[in-house]
Amino acid sequence: MTPVLVRGCVIAVLGAESTGKTELAAALAARLNQRGIATTLVAEYLREWCEREGRTPQPSEQSAIADEQTRRIAEAATRGVVVADTTAVMTAVYSDMLFDDDALYAAAIAAQRGYAFTLLTALDLPWVADGMQRDGPHVREPVDAMVRAALGRASVSYAVVHGRGSERLASAWNALNLASQSEGRESRTSGGWRWSCDKCSDPVCEHSLFTDLLAKKT
Repeated sequence: MTPVLVRGCVIAVLGAESTGKTELAAALAARLNQRGIATTLVAEYLREWCEREGRTPQPSEQSAIADEQTRRIAEAATRGVVVADTTAVMTAVYSDMLFDDDALYAAAIAAQRGYAFTLLTALDLPWVADGMQRDGPHVREPVDAMVRAALGRASVSYAVVHGRGSERLASAWNALNLASQSEGRESRTSGGWRWSCDKCSDPVCEHSLFTDLLAKKT
């Protein structure tokens, strides 16, 4: 089964460092293109910035990085479906955590609300340092909590993606299928989609949902 996606819709992949965002985003974009859906993968601009500058950003440079990520996503959306390997929400979270600056949330959340789907990568993958990012394994849980809190405050719905390798892609693929077709416990809304858990949002319940999704693999 292939998700029903309209031209210009954005699938945003969020998550802490070393949770498989880049691999998942690339795999999703590749599968959508294989299924005949013109899809552009928008890479993480922060990574490009750090590689070019040879360092991590200072507080005053955060806003421009967030804005460029949002701009690139918007530009790609004019050509078809977009899979975004992170959004300005992650820049806002890091700016808040590292520099005690919450000024980037407003613009980041405004952009996020316009994206059709938000996927959050779970913390179930082993830590692998890439030599570029600014945090370590001890920071993954706080970052994850801050992302969830930011999305929750703004009532931006999301699905948590679990599993390794093909299981992670299957989890994301099934979440998109369920959401795009208004099946099960979520429904399409004018602002995107809503994922509702019958009981709670704790990790045990998330893993149960993940198991249910894999049972519906197509």
